[in-house]
Amino acid sequence: MSRQTVRAALTKLQQEGLITRGRGSRGRQVRDRRPLWWKLSEFERGSRRDDGEKGHDDWAAGVTDQGREPRQVVSVSIEAAVPEISAALELSDGSLVVRRQRVRYVDGLPFQLSTSWFPEDIARDTPLMEKRDVAVAGGILRSIGHPQIWGRDVITVRMPTPAEANQLDLPMGTPVGQHSRTGYGEDGAPVRHMITVFPGDRHCLVYELELS
Repeated sequence: MSRQTVRAALTKLQQEGLITRGRGSRGRQVRDRRPLWWKLSEFERGSRRDDGEKGHDDWAAGVTDQGREPRQVVSVSIEAAVPEISAALELSDGSLVVRRQRVRYVDGLPFQLSTSWFPEDIARDTPLMEKRDVAVAGGILRSIGHPQIWGRDVITVRMPTPAEANQLDLPMGTPVGQHSRTGYGEDGAPVRHMITVFPGDRHCLVYELELS
């Protein structure tokens, strides 16, 4: 079998989402097809399940419940809010915000790009500025005196940007979901806006609701 035939076969398997990217046959792996069940009706609610000793937040707890291994890579910056973020946080355009970005991995594969924005006066000089996976019982915002009392979710489906497709190692043509959550404090003002982008073929979103 010629190298060109092998290369074409590997490319087709990659485009179909059956193997990961890589250089040659040795650099590729069979893709784990198991989806992550993300229980959004429980995520960050109530007492939460953050474990400071393990460095696992509520999201990571949900991953370990499924017998899988979570990991998060964190970056933090202070920047001027773009109009979309200033509107969500009810700030003036250009107000300073703390941007905390996490690339979330499950079993070593990138599963989510989750970015949170906080008003700068809330987040400065707090654990939210630490460039590592920080977990505090009850959530970081509660621990610094700004608990989220209620939130608003918006879920959309779209095609990824080239950067998102690369970061999430997406097969060609794979759509992504976008989960946006704005959390509000005791006075009704927003304390966080979070956007999480996730591959559509690796997630099942779950809501369990009382209907009576």
